[in-house]
Amino acid sequence: MSVLIHFSMFPTDKGTSVSPYVAKSLRIIRDSGLPYKLGPMSTAVEGEWGEVMAVVEKCFAELRKDCSRIYMTLQMDYREGALNRIEGKIKSVEEKL
Repeated sequence: MSVLIHFSMFPTDKGTSVSPYVAKSLRIIRDSGLPYKLGPMSTAVEGEWGEVMAVVEKCFAELRKDCSRIYMTLQMDYREGALNRIEGKIKSVEEKL
């Protein structure tokens, strides 16, 4: 089951700059080998359901080690048989401009 997710996860108890915690999650995402794209407010990750959700779980477990409050949003799109949607969806819209 191929899914594309957008998610954002960060602590709310570590002050106004949470980029060190976002970087912890990004390392986990990068090391997973799954296609991803960092954005200013969230990160897109593409892969099979189990792989993608395992990455989300690892990010949460990492932040939970030293954060007592964590905020997360997650959006998911499933499309059977679709690949390279991180780039493909953007390209499809831009071609229509």
